Formats: sequence, C-alpha cells, structure tokens
Amino acid sequence: MNNTKKKLTLVLILSVLCFLVDSGCRGKKPEISPEAATSDESLYREGEKYVKKDPERARLYFRQVIDTYPRSIYAQQAKLAIADSYFQKGDEGNMIIAASEYREFISLFPISPSAPYAQHQICMTFYKKILKPGRDQSKTQRALEEFKKVVTNYPLSNEAKSAQEKIADCEDRLAAHSLHIGVHYYRVKAYRAAVKRLLEIVANYPNFSKMDRVYYYMGNSYLKAKMTDQSIPYFTKLISDFPESKFAKKAQKRLKEIEKQIPKKKK
Repeated sequence: MNNTKKKLTLVLILSVLCFLVDSGCRGKKPEISPEAATSDESLYREGEKYVKKDPERARLYFRQVIDTYPRSIYAQQAKLAIADSYFQKGDEGNMIIAASEYREFISLFPISPSAPYAQHQICMTFYKKILKPGRDQSKTQRALEEFKKVVTNYPLSNEAKSAQEKIADCEDRLAAHSLHIGVHYYRVKAYRAAVKRLLEIVANYPNFSKMDRVYYYMGNSYLKAKMTDQSIPYFTKLISDFPESKFAKKAQKRLKEIEKQIPKKKK
C-alpha cells in the first residue's frame, strides 16, 4: 500500500514538473528590443505591428508603455489596444477579459475622451453574446444596464446615440422573450400565468415592436380565464392602435362573439 502511494506521488510530481517545463517553454515571453524601448511612441508603434499577427507579443509592448510611461497619451492608447485585442477574439473567455480591461481603462483614465468608447465596448462584450428569445437572457439584461451607463455618464458622446439604439433593441429582445413565455403559457392553457407574463411587457416595454400580439394574447387569455370584462379593453386597443395587424381582425371577431353573449347574460 505504501509503495503504491509512493509511486502515485512520484508520478504526480513528474507530471507537474513536465507541465511546468512545457508551459515555461511555450509561454516564454519575447524580449523587447533596445531600439523599441527608447520612447513611449516607439514601444506603442512596435505593439501595433504585432497586434494582428501576434497579439500576445503586441500586449507585451503595450504593457511596457503603461508601466514605463503611465502618464503618456500612448499609455491610454496602449490600454485600449490591449482591451481591443481581447475583444477581437470574440469568444466568451476573451470577452470577459476585454470587459475587465475596458473597466480598468475607465478607472485609470476617467476623463479621457476615449472613456465613452471603453464603456460602449463593455456593453458590446455582453451584446454580442445575446441569445434568442426563449433562452437565457442574462446577457441581454447586462448589456441593457451597461448601455444605460453610456447614456447617463456620457450623454453628449457619439457613443450615446448608438447606446440609445441598442437600449431599444435590448428592451425589444427582453419583451420578445416574455412574449415567447406568455404564448407558451397560453398554449398549455395556463391563462393566468400568461396574463402575468404579458403584463410585464405592457408595464416595462410599451414600445415593443410586437405589441399587437401582446394585446391579442392578453385579451384571449382573459377571455379563456372567464374574465371577459378584462379582455375587452385589450381587444379594443389592439383594433384602434394596430388596425392593419392580422390580429386586429381576430380581435374584432372576439368582440363580436362577446357582444352576442352579453344579452344572454342579462336575461
């Protein structure tokens, strides 16, 4: 038993040593040439040369600019270049690192003219990973929160206009997600659950691009739940606000059916 443990320990130690040696060889950082280290600009320009073909080498130069010339304008550009190099990779892990680098930029250079860009890029790290309605919308929610920061913190920036457009898109996506769930509840005859979900859209996303559908399923859910009086306002609003919608014709049909039932109830 003891011999077995010793063998396992020896194998583990050898495996770790091999990993460290291999990692050391593969992770060996390139040296910075004396010529490139003569100024902040030369270091930055050298990093620019490698940013597409060898991002890791480029980051080495950019970090050297930041460490050696922290107050230089090239230090700001280098910090952004590092963040952008991760962003360009596009995968989940690199997007997380990119967002962290952009946040650090804003922390280090809060009044920089590039701060709005950095905040907008943070938004985009979430926005580019948004999933379709019906799937997890946490990225959509995070993107929405970050875009609102652009508008709040940098209202006069060029990025604020783009952020406004993205905010509208994120809200539309979140509303579409709630509609997807609401329609699902309606189809499985969970009408009260459908109403609750659809009411979220009416309350939070009044500019939703598919509000005609929301009104239709709201009215129909109330109708199916034997709450006829509460269904009428939604059918009526659907017809008045979206007269050209295919759901408006269906709503008119529902209202006629309701009208026929009213006299019978009074008798």
